[in-house]
Amino acid sequence: MLEEKKIVSNKANLFAKQETEMHYIKVDPDLDEYLKVWVKEPTFLEVEKAQMKLVKVNAKTQEVDINMAEATRYLFETFIDKTEPNLSAIDLLRLTPYVGNQIKEVLPDIFTDNTKEEKK
Repeated sequence: MLEEKKIVSNKANLFAKQETEMHYIKVDPDLDEYLKVWVKEPTFLEVEKAQMKLVKVNAKTQEVDINMAEATRYLFETFIDKTEPNLSAIDLLRLTPYVGNQIKEVLPDIFTDNTKEEKK
């Protein structure tokens, strides 16, 4: 016999948050200056798409191609809502490794399972 479970009462609990989260990114190890970056929470399909950008499988040859640059670019373009000072998509491609790596740290992690499964 199946156990009755409580059905969700607030549909908002099913969806990614609309609010973005602000992060301070240090622009240089020797300077006391920061870039503000607002990052949005991913939806299920956005995570799936990011994973597809990372790994491509050739159906004919069964070759697997891993493209970190394409996946990272997708993450930057999709999940950075805004910056202060305002940076264009082209500006984001020109960031120093020091700044870019810090931003990458606050972007959604497409490699881990972020589900919250309750075990009973």
